[in-house]
Amino acid sequence: MKKGKVINSDISRVISQMGHFDKLSIGDAGMPVPSDTEKIDLAVSNGLPGFIDVLENVLEELEVQSIELAEEIKTMNPAILEKIKEIMPETPITFIPHEEMKKDLTNCHAFIRTGEMTPYANIILVSGVVF
Repeated sequence: MKKGKVINSDISRVISQMGHFDKLSIGDAGMPVPSDTEKIDLAVSNGLPGFIDVLENVLEELEVQSIELAEEIKTMNPAILEKIKEIMPETPITFIPHEEMKKDLTNCHAFIRTGEMTPYANIILVSGVVF
């Protein structure tokens, strides 16, 4: 049995296959995922698991050099935005329109769907390197 922090086999596989500048997305239960993007569905019920819990778990194994967030998070979900900034204080953030974010999911290795039920709780993680 895997001993590390990320024990979900699909998430672990995707992270292990990522290289520099590759993208992985984590989001709320309502985010539409393009059919050609792998969806790892963790949603169990309303709020389970939460977006922040899944983000913190993924960050245990994925080196992230920058993130993309929807511009709308600033006004529609400032609590999640502040929590992301707390967790990743040194990570550069690019804000893009939500419609652009939805299109950019086609460039992600996978989308991890959480049970989060708050608006714009979506992030695109851009992989860095550990050397």
